[in-house]
Amino acid sequence: MHKLIRVVSLFILTFSLSLHAQDAAKAKKLLDEVSGKIKSYNNISIDFKYSLGNAKKNLNQECKGNVVLQGNKYVLNFMGVTRIFDGKKVYNIVPEDEEVTISNFDDKKDDGLTPSKMLTFFNSGYKYAWDIVQNVKGRKIQLIKLTPTDSKDNTKEILIGIDSQTKHIYNLLQIDKDGTRTTFTINSFKTNQPLSKNHFTFTESKYPNYYVNKLD
Repeated sequence: MHKLIRVVSLFILTFSLSLHAQDAAKAKKLLDEVSGKIKSYNNISIDFKYSLGNAKKNLNQECKGNVVLQGNKYVLNFMGVTRIFDGKKVYNIVPEDEEVTISNFDDKKDDGLTPSKMLTFFNSGYKYAWDIVQNVKGRKIQLIKLTPTDSKDNTKEILIGIDSQTKHIYNLLQIDKDGTRTTFTINSFKTNQPLSKNHFTFTESKYPNYYVNKLD
């Protein structure tokens, strides 16, 4: 009897591990399709909603923003600040202070989730798991759960919602170990829009009364 129980237990464990591996492979395949779709576009324009909350820290913040991406270049409007990245330098424009800060961008030193990485950051550094499907206004949103492979990472897990039909990211929920929850929801996702050749160029003459602070 004990031998039979051990055999059945081993079978269940093996079967569970096999299903987990299949789910992980399925999740990675869908994420690869998302990445491929993103790379196929000349440019992407996104309107999004951002929320940050932590009940223990009495933290509750919501705001909207938009970003235009082309390759690694972008123009981001968020929380009253415009950030332009032309591929070499970052320009932070703050109308409230009438100030522009200019700095060089070093990808090796920058650990932040920049707009150019926002739609592809999940390609490495995570374990993948297939999660539930949500129905959002008639759209099937497949959730993929990401768990950081680095145990020192402050992030507990990330849930990415992917539109099953378009293979576009619909939302992203990041849950930190301290309970902080950060959510990005994409309200509008447009591709291959007509852009001027200077769309990602900072023109200092547009800000005649601004203080220009060059950090590098």
